[in-house]
Amino acid sequence: MDEIPLSWLGIALVVLLAFSAFFSMTETAMMASNRYRLRHLANEGHRGARLALDLLGRTDKMLGVILLGNNLVNAGAATLVSIITIQLFGEDKWAIGIGTLVITFLILVFSEITPKIIAASYADRLAHVLAYFLWPLLRVTYPIVWFVNLFASGLLRLMGLKRKTGSEDAHMTADELRSIVLESGTFIPQQHRSILLNLFELEHVTAADIMTPRGEIEAIDIAAPLEEIKQQLATSYHTRVMMYDEDPGNVIGILHQRRLLAQSFEGAIDQSILREQLSEPYFVPAGTPIYSQLQFFRENRQRLGLVVDEYGEIQGLLTLEDIIEEIVGKFTTGAPCTTASFAWGDDGTVLVDGMAALRELNRHLGLDFALDGPRTLNGLLLEHLRDIPEVGLGVRVHGVAMEIVQTQDRKVKMVRLHRPAIE
Repeated sequence: MDEIPLSWLGIALVVLLAFSAFFSMTETAMMASNRYRLRHLANEGHRGARLALDLLGRTDKMLGVILLGNNLVNAGAATLVSIITIQLFGEDKWAIGIGTLVITFLILVFSEITPKIIAASYADRLAHVLAYFLWPLLRVTYPIVWFVNLFASGLLRLMGLKRKTGSEDAHMTADELRSIVLESGTFIPQQHRSILLNLFELEHVTAADIMTPRGEIEAIDIAAPLEEIKQQLATSYHTRVMMYDEDPGNVIGILHQRRLLAQSFEGAIDQSILREQLSEPYFVPAGTPIYSQLQFFRENRQRLGLVVDEYGEIQGLLTLEDIIEEIVGKFTTGAPCTTASFAWGDDGTVLVDGMAALRELNRHLGLDFALDGPRTLNGLLLEHLRDIPEVGLGVRVHGVAMEIVQTQDRKVKMVRLHRPAIE
C-alpha cells in the first residue's frame, strides 16, 4: 500500500489538534460560565443561552460528549504523529519516543493550556456560542454517551456517591451572597452595594441596636406648666412626641403634633386637650429583630415604638425612619447635630460622640468591638472603668486607645479614638 503523503498527514494533525482545542475550550467555558447570567439571557430570549443552560442541566451527558470527542481526537493525533515519525525516521525506538514527546508538547500547548486559558477568561462570552456546536454533537453521539455513562453511573454507586445534575440550584448562604456583593466591584454602584450589605445584616440587628437611647428621647411632662409645654411643642422638630406624667418612665401616650393645628390657631390648648389627642404607646421588646419589626410597622401602619427590656423598663425609642436609615444610610434631614461622620484623620485619630453605636464604629472605622455587651461607646467605657471617667483620662479597650475629651450628666460625651496599629 502506498504511503500517505506527509503533507496530508500534517494537515490532518493540525485539524485534530484544532478539534482537541475546541473540546478543551468548550469544557472550561461551559463549567466556568456564570449560570445566573446565562439564565438572565435565556429569559430575554437568547437561544444560545437556553442551549447552554440545557446542556449544563445534564452535566453528565455534556461532559460525556466533550471527553469522548477529546480523547478520540487526542488518540488520533498521537497515532498520526507515530505514522509521521515512522515515515521520517523508521521504527527506531528513539524516534518513537521523540514523537511521543512532540505530540505531548503540541497537545499541552495548542489543545489544552492555551484554549483553556482563553475559555476561562471569556467563559460568559463563549458558553452560549459554543453551545450551538456542542448541542448537535450531543444529539448525534447520544447513544454512545448514554452507554458510557452507564458504567460511570455504576461506578459512582459502588463508591456510594450520589450524582448531582447541573439543574439543581446551588444553595447559597447569606454569607456567601454577601461575599458576592462585596466582590461585585464596578458591576454594582457603591451606594447600591451598601444597601444590599445592610439588608444582609438586618436579621442580626435588634431594636436595641438602632434605637434612640432613653436619655436622648425628646419627651414632654404633661404635668408641667402649660407655657412650658407650649414652648417645648413650638421648638420641637419631631412630628410625634412622647408624653409622660411626672415620671419619665410613666409614659401615657404619643402626641401627633399635627392634630393640634386647629386648637393652636384658636389658642385653646391645655392639658385636657393634649390628653385627648394622645395615642396609645406601642412597646417593642429590646431583642426584637429589625426585619420582624419592619414587617409589623408595615402591617399595622405604625411608625414609632418604645423599646423596653425584660422588666418593662423603657430603654429607648424606635421609629420607622431609624430602620430605613439602617438600610439606606443616614438622612441629611433630622435633628440638628445628630448626623455623625466616622473617618480617621490624617493623624490617625477620630473624635466621636460617646453615644455612638459600636456597630457603626466597627463598620466605618474597621474596628472590632464586641457587640454582645454594651451597645454604645459610652456604655463600653462605663462597663470597662466601672466609674464615670475624668476628662483627659486615657484607656485602651479591645486594643483601641481612647482619650476622654468631655463628660456630661454622668456619661461620656466625647471620646478621641486612636487608630490601632496594624499587626
